[in-house]
Amino acid sequence: MKNLGIVFCCMILLAAFGCSHPSNNGANFTISGKVTNPGSVKKIYLYQADSAGLNMVDSATMDNEGKFKFTRTSAFANLFDVKVGNVAIFDLIAKNGEDIDFSTNLSDSTHTYNIKGSAESEKIKDFNKLNNAYGNQIKSLTQEYSAAVHKEGKETDALIAVYRPKFQQVMASQSDAILKFANDNKESIAAFYAMMSITDPMKYEAQMVAYADAIKGKFIDNPAVQRFEKQMADIAPVTVGHKAPDFAASGLDGKEVKLSDFKGKYVLLDFWASWCGPCRAENPNVVKLYNQYKGKGLNILSISLDVDKKDWQQAINQDKLAWNHASDLKRFDGPTELAYHIQAIPSNFMIDPQGNIVAKNIMGSDLEQFLNKTFNKAQQ
Repeated sequence: MKNLGIVFCCMILLAAFGCSHPSNNGANFTISGKVTNPGSVKKIYLYQADSAGLNMVDSATMDNEGKFKFTRTSAFANLFDVKVGNVAIFDLIAKNGEDIDFSTNLSDSTHTYNIKGSAESEKIKDFNKLNNAYGNQIKSLTQEYSAAVHKEGKETDALIAVYRPKFQQVMASQSDAILKFANDNKESIAAFYAMMSITDPMKYEAQMVAYADAIKGKFIDNPAVQRFEKQMADIAPVTVGHKAPDFAASGLDGKEVKLSDFKGKYVLLDFWASWCGPCRAENPNVVKLYNQYKGKGLNILSISLDVDKKDWQQAINQDKLAWNHASDLKRFDGPTELAYHIQAIPSNFMIDPQGNIVAKNIMGSDLEQFLNKTFNKAQQ
């Protein structure tokens, strides 16, 4: 069943997995299916992934036995979804030359399905089974949390404090499992889909850069993979372990502020904006930690993606951000943002006294743990 967080148009390296039926001339592929216990459902829809998402490319009406067939063309292995009425969606990966047999029982609430004739479809099915297990844990936790809120009569900070770590733990375990699947199956395009389903790519950027490097040359005709590899290659120079690029931007007083002004010091380079809700929500945590560690050597330089200086200044005052500030006032198109490949905010870089990026996109409890380890290590 469909459980991919991000859908990309993909094609596989031109190494065939072999056709299950020699009669196929290789100019197209077929999906022959049977749905048991379809009830009133008669229509089957076929969706194809492209750079814009999933688009319906065909439909069919099941016969009295629940059978249907699609014949399509795809020179490369691509993601397709079979949608049974409005009841269930099933992932397949298909390419020309394959005759794929699909079957499912619509009365099965788990939406289990069987695939023959497509090794890549088997892989994506295995991944979805793994991913769905974590989805079920999240669903169970959500129900548990909703019941607790109902009992209390409202959401409370105490409930959030109890359940937020539980959700974070499950999501972290899910991401670890996705990364393992992707790295264990580097020869499969299904692994690429798995990696693209990471729900917090900023947090796992280093792992994604490493994965992109590991699959380089494996899917040379795949435009989605090639875009991904280029994106990761662009980001690589500003990942952990690299020197932080120097820059100059204007401070609130109009004077030039440079990263090199902080040479020999720990500095948290923080990208944010007055209009960014998640940034503003994180600010109280950063304020608390700054007050706790500024005496031990922590410096902060915030780079705003605002375009209006008045909004920028007002947000600083409201959130009590008593540290260094600068901005290009050009949203994501400023030279500083381009140098650091900022595509989403909040985003941050922890830079050590030697000018090296030692952590990236650490927030909340992760930032607190990092600062505690860094500035209290002498006492540990």
